Amino acid sequence: MDRAQRFSDLYRAQYAAVLRYASRRTDPETARDVVADTFLVAWRRMGKVPADPGQAGPWLFGVARRVLANAERSQRRAGRVTARLGQQPRAGHAPDTAGVVTERAVLGRALAGLSSSDQEALKLVGWEELDLAEAAQAMGCSRAAMAVRLHRARRRLERALTAADREESAPAAVTSGRKVTQETS
Repeated sequence: MDRAQRFSDLYRAQYAAVLRYASRRTDPETARDVVADTFLVAWRRMGKVPADPGQAGPWLFGVARRVLANAERSQRRAGRVTARLGQQPRAGHAPDTAGVVTERAVLGRALAGLSSSDQEALKLVGWEELDLAEAAQAMGCSRAAMAVRLHRARRRLERALTAADREESAPAAVTSGRKVTQETS
């Protein structure tokens, strides 16, 4: 199979998955740019891409992760330049308000409180549905290291969710059954 046909098969098989991956991490316009750059890297490094288009997902996610990190660094630099020039910083993308529920908001806050490495490990396995070996390939580490990262990330997320549950229920427990008064000095 020639290079162009192999790339075409790869693109058809993995485009939607890579777009979902990027869309979950940034705004739609940047996500499309990340996907384009990811497939540009795939074209240039076709010899490094796993031969089976179905098995190339983790490799592409790893590339997309690095492309996204570069895009975020560029946006931060642009924001600093804008601030130095005394202009208003560019507004970010609007949050997705469709289907927002309390559990999702709590999970989002707990996830955001984790390190970027923990977040990425959880997202690769939870959102992208990669197995341990595929997630390890995307993160650029061994399978054993990924297992440890994932285990620790899950524990940290569980602790963050438990703390969030306590915070949300504490005000209700403290104020229920008590009369709240305001003192003046």
